[in-house]
Order: sequence, then structure tokens, then C-alpha cells
Amino acid sequence: MVRVLYRVLFNGADAAGPVVLPLPEFPLPPPFAHVVLLGPATAGGLWDAAVSALPIALTILAFGLLNAVLDVPRILARGARRGPLRGVARTLAVAWAGLPALADAVRRVRFAQRLRGERGGPRLLAPVLERTLERATAVAAAFELRGLAGHPVDGACERPVELRDLALGHRGDAASVVLVDALDLGPGTLTLLTGATGSGKSTLLRALAGLHTHLDGGTLSGRLSVVGHDRVGTPPRDTARLVGVVLQDPREGFATERVRDEIGLTLELRGVDATIVRARVEEIARRIGIEALLGRELQGLSAGEATLVAIAAAIAEHPIVLLVDEPLADLDTAFRARIVDLLDALAHDAGICVIVAEHRRAEFAGVADARLDLVGGVARPADVGADAGAVTTASGAGSGSGAGAGPGPEELIADAAAAPTRPRASTKRDEPALLAVDVTVRHGDTIAVDGASLTVHAGEVVALTGPNGAGKSSLLVALATRGDDGVALVPDASDDLFTCTSVAAECARTDRRARVAHGATAARLAEFLSLDPASPAFGERLLRHPRDLSLGERRCLAIAIQSAREPRVLLVDEPTRGLDPAAWALVASAIARTAERGAAVLVATHDAGFVAALADRVLPMRAGVLGEPFAPASTATDPTATAAFGAEGRDLHVPAPAPAPAASSRPQSAPVQPPTADGDAAGPPKRSTQPARSARGIRLGLLALVVANLAALAAFTWPLTAPALPAQATAAAPVAALALAPLAALLVLAALDGTVRSAHTLALLGTLAAIGAAVRIVGTGVGGVEAVFILLILAGRAFGARFGLLLGLLTIALSTIVTGTFGPWTPFQMFACAWVGAGAGLLPRRSRRVPRWGEAAMLSVYGVLASYAFGLIMNLWFWPFAIGTGSGISYEPGAPIGQNLASFLLYSLVTSSLTWDTLRAITTVIGVLTVGTAVLAAFRRAKPVPAGGTDNGAPNGGAGGGIRTRRQTEKYFASG
Repeated sequence: MVRVLYRVLFNGADAAGPVVLPLPEFPLPPPFAHVVLLGPATAGGLWDAAVSALPIALTILAFGLLNAVLDVPRILARGARRGPLRGVARTLAVAWAGLPALADAVRRVRFAQRLRGERGGPRLLAPVLERTLERATAVAAAFELRGLAGHPVDGACERPVELRDLALGHRGDAASVVLVDALDLGPGTLTLLTGATGSGKSTLLRALAGLHTHLDGGTLSGRLSVVGHDRVGTPPRDTARLVGVVLQDPREGFATERVRDEIGLTLELRGVDATIVRARVEEIARRIGIEALLGRELQGLSAGEATLVAIAAAIAEHPIVLLVDEPLADLDTAFRARIVDLLDALAHDAGICVIVAEHRRAEFAGVADARLDLVGGVARPADVGADAGAVTTASGAGSGSGAGAGPGPEELIADAAAAPTRPRASTKRDEPALLAVDVTVRHGDTIAVDGASLTVHAGEVVALTGPNGAGKSSLLVALATRGDDGVALVPDASDDLFTCTSVAAECARTDRRARVAHGATAARLAEFLSLDPASPAFGERLLRHPRDLSLGERRCLAIAIQSAREPRVLLVDEPTRGLDPAAWALVASAIARTAERGAAVLVATHDAGFVAALADRVLPMRAGVLGEPFAPASTATDPTATAAFGAEGRDLHVPAPAPAPAASSRPQSAPVQPPTADGDAAGPPKRSTQPARSARGIRLGLLALVVANLAALAAFTWPLTAPALPAQATAAAPVAALALAPLAALLVLAALDGTVRSAHTLALLGTLAAIGAAVRIVGTGVGGVEAVFILLILAGRAFGARFGLLLGLLTIALSTIVTGTFGPWTPFQMFACAWVGAGAGLLPRRSRRVPRWGEAAMLSVYGVLASYAFGLIMNLWFWPFAIGTGSGISYEPGAPIGQNLASFLLYSLVTSSLTWDTLRAITTVIGVLTVGTAVLAAFRRAKPVPAGGTDNGAPNGGAGGGIRTRRQTEKYFASG
């Protein structure tokens, strides 16, 4: 149809046959004198136009059938394991797996902004990017820890961890944040790291894993040897077989779609045969008791199930050392007990050296062999059983005595001891602030909340308790979205509420939206943090990015934002999850003060310490049904109350390991030993000897990149360069161009493949490619609204030309894979978008003297130029195929270049420049000006840091003995 319309419009339908449309002719002036608009259209001319379109129509149909037949995701998965493009294939596989997470991030951010009373729009892009970039960082760590592009080394089982005079620091900060004099840990032990939030537990754990120096850009002095290898010289990817790691919130770091694939990822990255991988995965799942989860998607797992899967993935290679960061943070009592039992069995039956960072030290009191307490960044050995129920404050002083016994099995390090004093019902009023009757919530065929009825009075704090999956969050969401402006919700993912680049801007925006006095939200936040609003300490916090605050401070900021309108009812979902006692006290105080202002507060929580300290009543919930309320004082003895926290009522499989030795027989002091007389009895560890990529290799890669891009440019411009070819080669120019473009794309990807072997680059590139593909699919370029240009320009600007080039290539590749629209046009689209991203990376750097709006203005001008250039170059290669022959603006082989150029410009002006390209330019400018500053800030916060190692090089000579001395671990996994 399009071919026929072009023929009629440009006087190309006047062949033999009767005249069907007697249209007048309109000759154009020079330089378009060879073009005539309209003219008589004959039946023969219309038939010829339709027949000439058949080849291109059949080509499109053939590629459509090919896309329907091929299982592209499986091809990507195979390519990611081996082959010359495994880095690119792995990136696309990550992007593919990240699409569901991206959709979930968009839903959660939109919901959070709805809770704030905000409408959707471009401003949502910043928090979505923040969430997805955080996931990219987690995925990067996961790939590094699983051995992506690593050179496996042997390890020393008899010396899992040795360190002397260790000092750890963060990038850009001269001061050390963690100091450890000496630490020796042996096999078959479980060591607990404790301390306040920010004390350095996670930093020490990441240093042991190798992430601190090789991914986070941190500093390390002293000696740190893990499985016989110096951590500074040996990147995590090389010790992936020997060191298993489970980081905080493991769901964020999942890099595949299904449980089976996630557990076997380390083996697949090492190139292990698929049959062996399948057998090993089933063996691990059987030992942990998660066989039923193997076929499930990771997206639907509960917090407890996700933690079990993460542990399974970490021990898939039967490691010597297992590092676990706060595994109990999101779990109810039953799952916490199951995780503790599992880690106990892995240490004392499988012989693994297990190191756990955890706030809930009372949970591990009966199984840990040693405890290392971090106070003010200094690590000191501590007695495992001493003060197991006391609270460790930010300064490290204990408070409370025996309070940790708490309400039965749900104790939480005696959080009640650190809570603000609040007499029961001291602020409760008679009038009900919240009255809900027969609330039912369905998720598909599942009833999440079944006929719930409840009443909460003004000034009252009510705790909603129950195991994971009881329906607590669903009930809070239902209450918050009934259309009552007097009800506000602080969701579990409270960081999604933040949209600005500083705390001050966030507070000011809240003041405007809530129509309160300027500074009111900031003053409320200062009150929650117990800081003077005029103090330098609070002023420094106002300048930070909201996500750079501590976890407790972020929760307080979320409460301040949601309580700015003085709601009658404040709903809070899991406010104390993952907090140490000091941060816990901040959040508990903020909630208590909100109740004192007269608001009714309903809190969904697993935290019995919070309940004991603040709640007036407890509403138990199980399987979507509310139980009878009870007073919090009865939680210690009432079996109904105990069950309300999730301690009973579940049939959970806990692995049944061989009997462990009695606790009294374990040498409590053995894992933590003073240094030997010479300070280095074990001898110096062997360092990685990975040479940097040779200068010759760099030059060859650069040459290949230049040649490929020039070849692609030649493929684009073939209609203008074909006349310069010999006469016998001119006819082959179109076919050569169609063949040259995909070959050039493959050459570019091959040349850049080595650059995406870095775990951080791979994860970041894959995540942004998923965002770009989603934006392109949703926008579909309708009317020229090409929002993907905003992402390409901003990413190229933040990460550089090479990253922008790859992002453009992979965004188009992924979007065509998802939509099944791959065809001969795809390589041209890939290059055109790649050049848009690369061009942004080549723009001049911003001087400190140039304001931020100056950078946005420069990017806006570039966006306009790139929009029109994109339209012109995409039209140039396709113009002869779209128009065909016989019209006034057709490509004429052998015609003067001026005539063909004039015909092309007229074609481009009519088809895209006046419409699609102009709207694309407008869309890009609006996007850059609206969200550019926030998105650039998010990108620059997530920018990859130089790694301590390189991606290329020969394997280490290991410390030896790794395979021979791992018999206890192998025996455990081979048994039962």
C-alpha cells in the first residue's frame, strides 16, 4: 500500500492501461525539477507498484516466521556460556531476565507515588532508575561472585581466613572504617559478626568476599588472606568455587529467571556440562529441602524461600568459606529457625567456614563458635553467649538486661530496651480514626485478605502481626487505597517514595504538595532524628541524596513525608526490618511521636520488641484472616500470640544433618586466634598474576572498531556512493549493503565483547538495555515520540562513548528479540541508535564553572541534532527499497549524485523530517530538561569503579590442596 501511494504521489503510476485517477501534474522547481507531483494513475501503473512491493513484503514475512520459530532466549543462554560473544550474550540474557524486575519496579514506584498523591509522568523515571540501578549493582556483585570471566584457583582448606592489621576504607575517604588486629578462622566453624548499622559488618564481609577492593573501589591495608589467596591480588571471580557469598536482600541479586538456573549459574559460567549441572542442582536442592522450588520463577518467591535459594546457589560448588550478610532480616520465626539450622549444619557437618553478619545475635547463640563485635569500626572478639539478650547501642554500650528473652521465639535482641518510653494508651482517644468492615482482597484466584474488620482509635498504636504471606501488606494497601485522603501508608519499600536528588529538595517538594509552611517537613524529620534543625549535622543530611542516608534515617524521612498532611491514620509496613537497635530506636520514636500528635497508627511487623515497646493492641493475622486482638503484655506466655508471629502453623522442611557435637565441646576460642610470634606463620599468600591487556591488543581492538563503524557507514550511504563503483558492481550495491551492516554489527560487538566481561559493566549495561527496550516497546516511536533517545543520550553522557555505543546496539537487539521483529533493518537501527549514544559520550565535559542547566542545554541541542540525523540516515539506506522504481523521487542507478541527493532529501522531508523527526526532537528536549539532571545524578552515583584486577590473564598458581582437603564438605553433600 505504501509503495502504491508513493507512486501516485510522485507521478509513478502512469504506465499502460486505462487511466483510473486523472490527477493533475505539478512540476517542482530546481533543484527538484526532475520531480513531478501527482499525475494520471493508470491500472497498469498501480499493478506494477503493487507487484514491485512483493519482494520486501515477503522478506518481512520470512523474518517474522523465523522469529516465531527460533527460541532466542535459549540461544542467548547458550551463547553466554561459551563462544566469541559470550560477554554480549550474557548481557542480553541479564537484560532479558531483568525485564520482569523492571516491570515490577515501575509498578512499585507508581504505587509509591500514588501513595504520595503524585501523578505519573517523567518524574517517575528517576526513582525507577534508582531502583533498577541498585539491582544492577547487586547483579554485578552476583556475577563477580559466581566467577564470570574468572580463572579458577585452588584453595587452602586448612586456612580459610587469615588477616593481620587489616584497615578498610571507602573510596574518597582517607579514614579507615573497619580495623581488625588479627583473625584466624578454621574450617567447620560458624563465626558471628555483630555491631550497629554502619559499624562495618557488611564492609568486612565484602572485603572477605573481595568485593570491597575489586568492585566497590574501597581501600585495604594490612594482610587479608582468604582460602590461601591475597584478596587484593585475587578478584572474587577467581575464587568463586571456593568462597560462597549471600549478600543482603538476595532477591535483588538474582541474575536468572528460574530457581534451577540460579542455583546452577556458577557451574554454567565455568562451562560445566549441562548434565553435571542438573545433577548438582538437584543434589543441593535435596540437601536444603527446596526440591519443590526448582521449577518456580524467582520473582514469586517469598523472602524465606529466596534466602534458601541464595544459600543453595552459594554452596553449589561446595565452597571452603560461606559468607552470609543478614540472612534473617525479612523472615518470620519459622524461616529464621530454618536458616539458622541450615547454617549450623553447613558449618559443623559439612565443614564449611561460615561467617554470618547479623543483628539478631540471640538467634545464633546456640550454634556460633565465636563472635566478632564491631564497635566504632573496631572489631574485637566477644563471647558468643554473653549479653545475648542485651541491646548494642550505636556507641556499643549494652542496655537492658535479659530483655532479649522477649516474647517467646520472636525475640529481637530486646529491642524494647532501646525504645522510647510510651505508657500504654497514653494518647489513645475514644473516637475511632479508622473503621474497616469486611475487607476482602483477591490476587487472581488467591484470597489474600478474607473479610477483615478492624477499628483503630486516634492516638493508638496497633500492631498487625503474622507470618510471611499472612496478608498483612495486602490489608494495609487495601486500607490506604480506598479513596480516603485521611489515610497514609509508608510501604515496605519506602525508598520508592523518594524522587528528588537531595533530602532538602524532597522535604521542600513535600511541603508544596501538602500545602504546609516551607520547612515543616524538614523540621519534622529533624525531630524524628533528635537533631536541631539549625545544626550542622542536620544541614549535612539535607544535602545528601535520600538514598545515601542510613537505613533508619531513610525510614524516618519516609514517615515524615507521609505524615506531612497530618493524616488521621498512618499505616506503616515493616518499619524496623533490618535495623540495628540504634536505628530501630529512631524509627520507633518517630512512630511514637506520630501517635502523640493524634494519628492512629497501624503497623505490620514481625518485630515483637517493637510490639512490646509501643503497641497498645496486637491484631494477629494468618492466611488472610484476622484473629482476636490481645494486649502485648501477653505475648510471652500466650500460645495464640506466639503463633501470631509465625512461630507455629507451618510444615517447613529443615534439613536433617548428622548429629552435631555438643555445644559445650566446641572450642569457643579456637576460631579467633592472636597472631603468631612472627605475625605471618602461614607464609605470604600468592597474588594473582593477571597481566593487563597488551597495548597491541588494545590497538587491534580499536582498529576493528573503527573499521566496523566505517563499514556500517558505507552500508548506510550506499545510494550515494554506488555511482562511484564500477558499472558491473553498481547493481550489487543494495545486496552488499544489506550483508555488510550485520557483519559490521557483529564485528563491533566482538571488538567490544571484552569490555563487558567486567561484572559491574555487564550488569549495568544489561539493566539499562532492559530499560531502553521497555521504553522503546511502550513508545513504539508513534508519531516520532522516541523516548529511548533520552536514555541513550544521558547514559552516553554519564558513562562514555563506548558504553553509549554498546547500549544503543543492545537496546535495539533486545527490543527486537522481545517483539519478534528482527529483520534486515535491525542492524541499521542498532548502529543509528549506537551512534546517538556514542555521540553524547564525546561531547565536552562540563566545567565546574558551568551550571547544571548549561549541561542540560547542551544535551538538548545535541538531542535535536541527533533526532534529525537519525531520521536522515535511517531514511537513506531504506529509501530505494521503500520507493522502488518509476516514481519521481526514486533512486536512479547511474544518475548524478546531485539528482539522487535531491530525490532523497525530498523523500525524507515528506516522510519523516517534518513530522517524525521533529516530534522526536521535541520529545528528547522535553525529556532531557525534565529528568536529565536527576537521571544523570543517578547514573553518576552508580558509575562503575576501576577494579583491582583485570579481565584478562592467566590463572593463578594456587595455594594448593583445594581439591584434596575438601573431603569433609564433599562427603556431606554426597550423603543422604
